[in-house]
This record gives sequence, structure tokens and C-alpha cells, in this order.
Amino acid sequence: MYRIDMGIDLGTSNVCIYMRDKGIVISQPAVVAYQPKEKKILAVGTKAKKMLGKTPEGITVEKPLTHGVISSYTLTERMIKAFVKNALKKRKIWGRPNICVCVPSGITEVEKQAVEDAVVRTGAGQVFVLEAPIAAAIGTGVDIMETVGHMVVDIGGGTTDIAILSSGNIAAGTTIKTAGNEFTEALQKYVRRKYNIELGELTAEDAKMEVGSVYQRKQDVSYQIKGKNLLNGLPVRLDLTANETVEAFAEESAKIVEAITSVLETAPPELVSDVAKEGIFLSGGESEIYGMDKLIAEKTGLRVTKSDEPENVVAAGAGMAGEYIMVVDEDKREKNL
Repeated sequence: MYRIDMGIDLGTSNVCIYMRDKGIVISQPAVVAYQPKEKKILAVGTKAKKMLGKTPEGITVEKPLTHGVISSYTLTERMIKAFVKNALKKRKIWGRPNICVCVPSGITEVEKQAVEDAVVRTGAGQVFVLEAPIAAAIGTGVDIMETVGHMVVDIGGGTTDIAILSSGNIAAGTTIKTAGNEFTEALQKYVRRKYNIELGELTAEDAKMEVGSVYQRKQDVSYQIKGKNLLNGLPVRLDLTANETVEAFAEESAKIVEAITSVLETAPPELVSDVAKEGIFLSGGESEIYGMDKLIAEKTGLRVTKSDEPENVVAAGAGMAGEYIMVVDEDKREKNL
């Protein structure tokens, strides 16, 4: 079995690092604050995110990944270096760590190579690249090597990965660019349209995580948001209810359900039969939006099981993927003989 020291979920919104024998050691926003003129990094992660929308001229705050792929190579590399360096402080042994990094299943080989190169430049030993649905399944405890169809839906910040896994491979699947960031934007648009109030990105994200829902709640709850009145430019407060967000998120949640049903429609009947027995495994930080599991179960008629720590399972799966990677590599060598 290959030894993997560190598993990295390189997400659009969040970077999560799992370390062997330590568990999750890093979980921080994928955000970088820097001075473009001096090419100086000022902050990464949580500190950088707090600066969003609040920086003076000469300082830029940026998310270097878009929809799961690198949009700024230099910033991504420096961000990963900072996180890996921080994680290595918790490691007791010396030497270059072997790292397994996860990417969305729908990216190109060129985009995949860019991620691998960025991780290599952190000073890693061996670098393995693994598709997120496979890592999510491993992290959830699914035996992906058996000849049984398992369906995984991983809802992240920039992409939603949907895959039916069998015999260690993705037998059917898709990646859509509808995920947490789109839910945040949908909430901003909804409040602007209905109340003439402009919300900052951080405010909208906080409201989404506090009361965001895709399924009507029996007992409605509210969350006070602060924004700018678009009619007079003055600051204003508003009590936003959870059930209002169901309407705000309706279009985005429908896209996810549609993508799931589309994968089921195109998959071989034997695999669909397996999924009907096994149900759907739901992971990713955005699967925590209230009612996501209920909505998918209602629309598909399938049992939906949500991971205990959905935001961590991809990184954990990457860190535990040594045996899987070894088997895949052996199969490749046998085929090339």
C-alpha cells in the first residue's frame, strides 16, 4: 500500500487537509490577500477572508480557484505552500510528505496537471491526484472496489460532483458548476430584488449557513442581516426567514436535483438497481444547507445518507486512499504488459 502522509481537498471555497494519524489539521477558506504591485502575500485563509470587501487601494483579496480549477496559478501555489507548511508543524517525522490532492471529476488533463504541479512545488515527495467523488466515497466508508454501484453526490463551494462508482471507477457521472457560491449569489440577488437591499458576500454567506434552506421548515426561524439600502445608500437591517431562502435557492437546488436524475437516467440499469438498494451518499460542506438530503430524497425517491462530517470526508478519503491508488496502479501496469 502506498503511504500517504497528507490528503488535500483543494476546494473552490475551502482547503481541507487530513494528516495520517492526526485527522483534519487544516480547514480554511481558499482566499488570498496580497499586494499586486509588490507581489507580496499579506494573508491566506481565514485572515484573508475577513478582508473581503474591506481593503484599501493597493491590496487585493482573491479566490485563486474557480469552479474547482486554478484561475491564478501563482496564488494557488503560494496558498497551498502556506497551508502545507502549517500542517507539517503537526508532523513528528522529517522528510517530504506524500500528498494526495483531490480535484473535481469533470476537469481536463491540463487542469489536473496544473493542480499536481502546484502541489509538487510545495516540496512534496510523491503526489497523487484523485477525483473528488472517489475520495468522498472512501472517506464515507464505502467499499468502492466491490462490483456494486454506489452513488455519491459531493456539493462543494464551486462544483457539485455526482458519480456512480463501481469496481473502483466512475461508471457514470457529471460535474456541474452549481454549488455553494451560486447559492450565496442567489441569496444576494433575492434580497436585492425583493427588498432593494445590497448584501456583501460575507453577510450573504453567513445568512446562508445560519438559516439557508432548500426545504420548508415546520418551525420557521429568522436571521438578522445588515446591508445597504439601494434607494438611499443608507445602512439597513432585515430579518430574513429560513423559508424565504427556499424560494431564493429554488433554481439552484433544482439544477442539482436535475443533474442527479440525469445521471440516473443515463446509467446502466444494473447500477441504478444497486443505487436503489444502497441509496445516495451525500457529502461536501454545502450539503449542510437545511433540507438538502430531504429534497433529494423526495425528488428521486431514494434514501439519502449524509456524512457525519460532510465538509471533511473528501480530504479524509484522500488521506486514506493509499490502498486504492496501489490497486489502480497495479491494474495499469498489468494492462501495459
